[in-house]
Amino acid sequence: MKKLTYVALGIAGTAMIAAAPAMAAGDAAKGEKIFKKCHICHTIEKGGPNKTGPNLFGIVGRKSGIEDGYHYSKAMEEKDIVWTKENLDVYLKKPRAFVKGTRMSFPGLKKESDRQDLIAYLDTFH
Repeated sequence: MKKLTYVALGIAGTAMIAAAPAMAAGDAAKGEKIFKKCHICHTIEKGGPNKTGPNLFGIVGRKSGIEDGYHYSKAMEEKDIVWTKENLDVYLKKPRAFVKGTRMSFPGLKKESDRQDLIAYLDTFH
Protein backbone atom coordinates (compact mmCIF):
# COMPACT_ATOMS: atom_id res chain seq x y z
CA MET A 1 0.00 0.00 0.00
CA LYS A 2 2.86 2.41 0.83
CA LYS A 3 4.39 1.79 -2.58
CA LEU A 4 1.11 2.70 -4.29
CA THR A 5 0.87 5.90 -2.23
CA TYR A 6 4.39 6.95 -3.25
CA VAL A 7 3.64 6.22 -6.90
CA ALA A 8 0.43 8.28 -6.71
CA LEU A 9 2.26 11.17 -5.04
CA GLY A 10 4.99 11.01 -7.68
CA ILE A 11 2.47 11.12 -10.50
CA ALA A 12 0.57 13.99 -8.86
CA GLY A 13 3.78 15.97 -8.32
CA THR A 14 4.88 15.43 -11.90
CA ALA A 15 1.47 16.56 -13.17
CA MET A 16 1.64 19.72 -11.07
CA ILE A 17 5.08 20.59 -12.40
CA ALA A 18 4.00 19.93 -15.99
CA ALA A 19 0.91 22.12 -15.54
CA ALA A 20 2.91 25.09 -14.21
CA PRO A 21 3.47 27.77 -16.83
CA ALA A 22 7.05 27.88 -18.00
CA MET A 23 8.90 30.47 -19.98
CA ALA A 24 9.95 29.07 -23.32
CA ALA A 25 13.59 29.58 -24.14
CA GLY A 26 13.99 32.27 -26.75
CA ASP A 27 16.57 32.67 -29.49
CA ALA A 28 18.74 35.74 -28.81
CA ALA A 29 19.88 35.94 -32.46
CA LYS A 30 16.27 36.21 -33.60
CA GLY A 31 15.64 38.65 -30.76
CA GLU A 32 18.39 40.92 -32.05
CA LYS A 33 16.48 41.26 -35.32
CA ILE A 34 13.24 41.99 -33.46
CA PHE A 35 15.03 44.63 -31.37
CA LYS A 36 15.53 46.71 -34.52
CA LYS A 37 11.89 47.81 -34.02
CA CYS A 38 12.74 48.83 -30.45
CA HIS A 39 15.98 50.60 -31.39
CA ILE A 40 13.98 53.48 -32.84
CA CYS A 41 13.18 54.55 -29.26
CA HIS A 42 15.66 52.61 -27.06
CA THR A 43 19.40 52.10 -26.74
CA ILE A 44 20.89 48.98 -25.17
CA GLU A 45 24.52 49.93 -24.59
CA LYS A 46 26.05 50.07 -21.11
CA GLY A 47 25.98 53.72 -20.14
CA GLY A 48 24.18 54.53 -23.38
CA PRO A 49 21.86 57.50 -23.65
CA ASN A 50 18.13 57.46 -23.21
CA LYS A 51 16.15 58.24 -26.32
CA THR A 52 12.37 58.58 -26.54
CA GLY A 53 12.41 55.50 -24.30
CA PRO A 54 14.93 54.52 -21.61
CA ASN A 55 18.20 52.67 -22.20
CA LEU A 56 17.39 48.96 -21.82
CA PHE A 57 20.87 47.74 -20.82
CA GLY A 58 20.39 45.41 -17.84
CA ILE A 59 16.58 45.57 -18.03
CA VAL A 60 16.11 41.89 -17.12
CA GLY A 61 16.08 41.78 -13.33
CA ARG A 62 15.95 45.56 -12.90
CA LYS A 63 13.28 47.42 -10.95
CA SER A 64 10.85 49.36 -13.13
CA GLY A 65 11.04 53.11 -13.57
CA ILE A 66 14.58 53.71 -12.27
CA GLU A 67 16.83 54.37 -15.31
CA ASP A 68 18.90 57.46 -14.45
CA GLY A 69 18.11 60.52 -16.51
CA TYR A 70 14.86 59.21 -17.98
CA HIS A 71 11.54 60.86 -17.14
CA TYR A 72 9.05 58.02 -16.71
CA SER A 73 5.29 58.35 -16.70
CA LYS A 74 3.74 58.45 -13.25
CA ALA A 75 2.12 55.08 -14.01
CA MET A 76 5.50 53.46 -14.69
CA GLU A 77 7.11 55.02 -11.63
CA GLU A 78 4.28 53.70 -9.47
CA LYS A 79 4.18 50.20 -11.02
CA ASP A 80 6.93 49.07 -8.61
CA ILE A 81 7.86 45.74 -10.16
CA VAL A 82 11.01 43.93 -11.16
CA TRP A 83 11.40 43.25 -14.86
CA THR A 84 11.50 39.47 -14.66
CA LYS A 85 11.25 37.52 -17.88
CA GLU A 86 7.63 36.78 -17.00
CA ASN A 87 6.77 40.46 -16.40
CA LEU A 88 8.54 41.48 -19.60
CA ASP A 89 6.55 38.88 -21.52
CA VAL A 90 3.24 40.26 -20.26
CA TYR A 91 4.34 43.87 -20.83
CA LEU A 92 5.64 43.24 -24.34
CA LYS A 93 2.39 41.52 -25.30
CA LYS A 94 0.26 44.61 -24.50
CA PRO A 95 2.24 47.41 -22.84
CA ARG A 96 -0.74 49.68 -22.20
CA ALA A 97 -2.76 46.88 -20.61
CA PHE A 98 0.08 45.96 -18.22
CA VAL A 99 0.93 49.56 -17.28
CA LYS A 100 -2.11 51.75 -17.78
CA GLY A 101 -0.74 55.21 -18.49
CA THR A 102 2.61 54.15 -19.94
CA ARG A 103 4.05 56.45 -22.58
CA MET A 104 5.23 53.53 -24.69
CA SER A 105 3.33 53.85 -27.95
CA PHE A 106 4.39 50.44 -29.30
CA PRO A 107 1.25 48.24 -29.43
CA GLY A 108 3.08 45.05 -28.44
CA LEU A 109 4.29 41.76 -29.87
CA LYS A 110 1.46 39.31 -30.50
CA LYS A 111 3.60 36.24 -31.17
CA GLU A 112 4.88 34.56 -28.02
CA SER A 113 7.96 33.34 -29.88
CA ASP A 114 8.84 36.94 -30.83
CA ARG A 115 8.51 38.04 -27.20
CA GLN A 116 10.64 35.14 -25.97
CA ASP A 117 13.30 35.82 -28.60
CA LEU A 118 13.40 39.52 -27.70
CA ILE A 119 13.62 38.75 -23.97
CA ALA A 120 16.46 36.28 -24.64
CA TYR A 121 18.30 39.04 -26.51
CA LEU A 122 17.69 41.63 -23.78
CA ASP A 123 18.94 39.12 -21.21
CA THR A 124 22.37 39.05 -22.87
CA PHE A 125 23.03 42.64 -21.73
CA HIS A 126 24.16 42.73 -18.08
